[in-house]
Amino acid sequence: MTPPPGWYRDPKAPHLERWWDGTAWTEHRRTPEVTAPVPVAGASGRAKAVAVTTAAVVLVAAIVTGAVVLGQGDEEGAEIETAPTYYTQAPTTEPPSPTPTQSEPSADDPAVVTDELNGITLPLLDGWVRPKYVAEDDVVMTTDGTYDCPADGGVCRHGLVMSRTVTSNDERSPEALAKEDIKEAAESAYDRDTIGRRPYGGMESHEVVKSGPVAVAGRAGWFVRWRVTTAEGPGGYVQSTVFPSRVGTESPVCVRYVFDAGADGPPLADMDRITKGIRSVDDPDGGGGVGSSVGPGEG
Repeated sequence: MTPPPGWYRDPKAPHLERWWDGTAWTEHRRTPEVTAPVPVAGASGRAKAVAVTTAAVVLVAAIVTGAVVLGQGDEEGAEIETAPTYYTQAPTTEPPSPTPTQSEPSADDPAVVTDELNGITLPLLDGWVRPKYVAEDDVVMTTDGTYDCPADGGVCRHGLVMSRTVTSNDERSPEALAKEDIKEAAESAYDRDTIGRRPYGGMESHEVVKSGPVAVAGRAGWFVRWRVTTAEGPGGYVQSTVFPSRVGTESPVCVRYVFDAGADGPPLADMDRITKGIRSVDDPDGGGGVGSSVGPGEG
């Protein structure tokens, strides 16, 4: 479309305007006129800024720049001037990208697993996954990947976390229950498995590494951690953490940790990090109730 006669940006001197007579450029040039925005009575500073911006867009929408095409228009290589570009609408710009914001975890947050049976959520740290093809009961997470067990064949994992309700007796003391559970936890992990095999050649000895009170999901609990030596392989660490549930009859909950020792095992600090991150499902301050559930018998 050929633009109508008028003042346009000079293609040779963009800081000036030049008269276009409708068919060609003339030699008439001028300094662009700057029109002060008309103040709006009672308008805020932001409203004035919007008004000025709108005026600028309208000016651009009407008509703006010219273009110069340099080429071989004739044998002497003369400069060829073209008509000013005539816009029928204002050029658009991409809106700025939204600033990322921190929000509450969604219902499918991959960093949290929920044990519905015991009414708790546990953080799923880097290197840990939800259980798949696991023979052990009550497993809520494992380390990623498997390896060939060092002794009696089968497939082993470098780390397991289990959660279960203590129903074997009427004892309610977290300290007594943790001290009672740790022996069973160590033997089932590093002595004989559920089908009687000895994947590590049997458990040879143990030593108490840590033991004491611990706050879990806002309740007073107790933990015991053993370092286990096995006939084959580097051995490992086992921990039993017991605390009263905040749901139902508040039965004691036991969270077991089984970590291989050595360079391939998960960092021991993960035991403390997972324990610290445990929340009750009804705890609004702890993000309880989000994430994928690990119900009874799953895995």
